[in-house]
Amino acid sequence: MSDADTSSIGHDRLKRLMKRGTDFLGCEVAILGGAMSWISERSLVSALSNAGAFGVIACGAMTPDLLDTEIAETKKRTDRPFGVNLITMHPQLMELIDVTRRHAVSHVVFAGGLPPAGSIDRVKEGGARLICFAPALALAKKLIRSGVDALVIEGMEAGGHIGPVSTSVLAQEILPEVATDVPVFVAGGIGRGGLIAGFLEMGASGVQLGTRFVCAHECIAHPNFKKAFIRASARDAIPSVQIDPRLPVIPVRALRNREMEAFSAKQIEVAKLLDEGKVEMAEAQLQIEHYWAGALRRAVIDGDVETGSVMAGQSVGMVKKEEPVADIIRTLVDEAALALERRSA
Repeated sequence: MSDADTSSIGHDRLKRLMKRGTDFLGCEVAILGGAMSWISERSLVSALSNAGAFGVIACGAMTPDLLDTEIAETKKRTDRPFGVNLITMHPQLMELIDVTRRHAVSHVVFAGGLPPAGSIDRVKEGGARLICFAPALALAKKLIRSGVDALVIEGMEAGGHIGPVSTSVLAQEILPEVATDVPVFVAGGIGRGGLIAGFLEMGASGVQLGTRFVCAHECIAHPNFKKAFIRASARDAIPSVQIDPRLPVIPVRALRNREMEAFSAKQIEVAKLLDEGKVEMAEAQLQIEHYWAGALRRAVIDGDVETGSVMAGQSVGMVKKEEPVADIIRTLVDEAALALERRSA
């Protein structure tokens, strides 16, 4: 059998396994771009969609006006579908949903907790498909009952805010139970196509990758930020430590630097304000979130990789060079097809 024959067998099988995901997303390859604040903006998002994958704008702390501009600018760069990731704790969530409705955005992703009352209906009434993060099986089932169209299950190997359970365990826990009900996309620690193939065979409709795309040519991250990724190994991407048990802090995975130490000091400072009654718990948590947003911007935009937060998943060790988005997608697809072809031999 020739290489062309084996290649076509693997690619055909990959296409079949991804069909539910590609049909749902309206793209050619069921790979969602992970929404990374300051990084997943018009340039990278449009490049992902133009390359056949599915770009997702990271709204983060944007105001409705800023999001309106970002969506409009992304539309100028691609005529293919893309999504918008909204943080459920955003104080202007409903207004942000209305912005996505005005632009007829095809898919909305909710991250950061359970959707507040009315938010799911607001998205669905606008005609968009809604994707939510499910950190546990019980929540996955609850979200499906609430009318969510698809799920992302993300393990602790991911960059940025993380939960306590690994991707492999979440996939085993959740996929057999709900993958027949709605499309499920697996995320966290995925750096090569062989693993994509494995999750598809387990019942996933597709995957989500963030770290792998940071060193794309089309990514606007500062050269220093990209160099830090290329130099790093998996062991350099560590979770932040919670200092005070009274101050619940969702761990953040980032490359080890002075900033990770400074965050401990910031937690002590905020905990002291709590002790003194100078801030309420909600305000304390908001201060922590704003701290992370500022630290991330310093690293991504300004290139300060020592006192900024270099958020990265453990798959960072597989990021070896800067290259075009289309090449990264092609490599992942070819690796996945080859793995499937070998397993079917």
